[in-house]
Amino acid sequence: MFIATKNISVQNETFILTNQRALFWEKQKALILSDLHIGKTAHFRKNGIALANHIMKSDLQRLSALIEYFKPEKFIVVGDLLHAGDNSDVDEFCIWRNLYPEIQFYLIEGNHDRISESLEKKLCLNFKAFTLELSGFTFIHEFDKTLQGFQITGHIHPGIVLHSAVKRIRLPCFAVSDNQLLLPAFSEFTGLDTKNLPGKSKFFVFTDSEIYEI
Repeated sequence: MFIATKNISVQNETFILTNQRALFWEKQKALILSDLHIGKTAHFRKNGIALANHIMKSDLQRLSALIEYFKPEKFIVVGDLLHAGDNSDVDEFCIWRNLYPEIQFYLIEGNHDRISESLEKKLCLNFKAFTLELSGFTFIHEFDKTLQGFQITGHIHPGIVLHSAVKRIRLPCFAVSDNQLLLPAFSEFTGLDTKNLPGKSKFFVFTDSEIYEI
């Protein structure tokens, strides 16, 4: 797995975008991502759709590689850590999580995060809330027009359509505007929304080998 990076400045802070669907905030030593949807494959299997769990294993391998690369002190998930409550995939995620007890685990709750007290304890969360204020930034799963200040969000699973002479290519992206940094979905087992993107944004599209602004 190759980790491509691109530094951007947001509100006078340096963030490092990666082609692995996450970013790193240098000042806070925080690895930030959104929309893991842990348990989605197990949910499909439970409902009679045969899916191997290698998708989740691949997501966790990418997370481990990012942790090894950046050595974060914080791990911030901006919503939809889970997909459908507790199931066998969540058990596997918790085993993975216990490999990194020194990292503080922050969860900004998303619309899929139905977490009981027992599940919260199982996940070894250090922080759980619907918003997090950190150094002038508001972390929230879905952009809230009623809030002031700069928001770091997820939820949309943003993507861009590129046109070539042969075909249309859909790629995930980060979107940055004057008041929002929208994260791509971390899990590769998600769709892309190419229509409901924030206006007046810079888009940072990525592939397996590079990141570029469009």
